[in-house]
Amino acid sequence: MTAVPLPYRVVDTRPETADTVTIRLEPVHETLPSFAPGQFAMVYAFGVGEIPVSVAGILPDGGLLHTIRGVGAVSGALYALRPGATVGMRGPFGTSWDLPLAAGDDLLVVAGGIGLAPLRPLVLAALAAPQAHGRLNVLVGARSPEDLLYRDELDGWARPYRGVAVDRPSAGWKGRVGVVTTLLDEAPFTPAETTAFVCGPEVMIRATARELLHRGVRPDRVLVSLERNMRCATAHCGHCQLGPLLLCRDGPVVGYDRAEPLLAVREL
Repeated sequence: MTAVPLPYRVVDTRPETADTVTIRLEPVHETLPSFAPGQFAMVYAFGVGEIPVSVAGILPDGGLLHTIRGVGAVSGALYALRPGATVGMRGPFGTSWDLPLAAGDDLLVVAGGIGLAPLRPLVLAALAAPQAHGRLNVLVGARSPEDLLYRDELDGWARPYRGVAVDRPSAGWKGRVGVVTTLLDEAPFTPAETTAFVCGPEVMIRATARELLHRGVRPDRVLVSLERNMRCATAHCGHCQLGPLLLCRDGPVVGYDRAEPLLAVREL
């Protein structure tokens, strides 16, 4: 990794929702070290600031995809970028989804909202090596059909099961209405031989993890991403501290056996 941002150029932008875009970045000169699914980069909007953004795609030529929701000063500036613009990039930072840990297991990928972005590279890696694991289940939750990410890709992720649930259906929606955990009844997996990967709002992470543990999935095989707590990536500012963990150093991906007691304290 580098402490000095390297210039990356925006070569493509793809609207995902009304406030979310996926941008494709390619190095201008020097390329950052290779990223792994689940890791994040510090992305700098010149003249505005930098924020941590999980990697949504890892390209063979050293390029990266980032899915960004424009909700703040920096994310809003990144959301508004157009092809030809330049940003600064640092990384890779953080722990990754440990797909080799799940060798031979059924895979259960559970995403809430924009939490699908850091899970996308994991899904693509699993699809590229189906012989390395058992059944792949992808469960996606969103506020509404209009808030779903990667709608043109989701149907191709069904091996054997891909489910989508929304909180607020719009006209014409024929899918599931409710929280994402309601999809677990339809997903074919053997709990004792399953590794789960969960990312989304903390309340969704807790509810999903508790349901998986109730069904018999081991807590150390429920990997959760606490990437919403990222801030500086240097383990100095303290904003990402969760109990004894400094998430930009020890996370954001951790087993629920470590995360559960820390999230329980935050819930009080």
